[in-house]
Amino acid sequence: MSVGVLTVHHEEDARRSTRAIVNATPGFEEVGAAGSAEEALDIAVTAQPALALVAAGMPGIDGFETSRRLMQAAPGTIVCVLYSAVEPTASALAGSGAVAAVHVDALTRASLQALWDRHGTR
Repeated sequence: MSVGVLTVHHEEDARRSTRAIVNATPGFEEVGAAGSAEEALDIAVTAQPALALVAAGMPGIDGFETSRRLMQAAPGTIVCVLYSAVEPTASALAGSGAVAAVHVDALTRASLQALWDRHGTR
């Protein structure tokens, strides 16, 4: 059984890079990729991902609000916020329900596996 991952990022290149890491990690597979919060919620309802990787700085509905909404749309989904500039504060993460924040350049097969080993419940 593989860990289904939803990637949420407003930039196509970032979604493509994340998809490559997810699909190259044994035991993980991308079950959807979204460029906006609205698209992510539509996918999450159907796909019920085990893990969502959500960009913090999305325009419109940011990654923190997207995280809150994802967990309502797909209960049990574990959310990790990806950031590229300023690391989110602990209170921002707690308020969003995300379990962790990872710099986009630090997302690797090993860090993805470590994230799941620490926070995964499925």
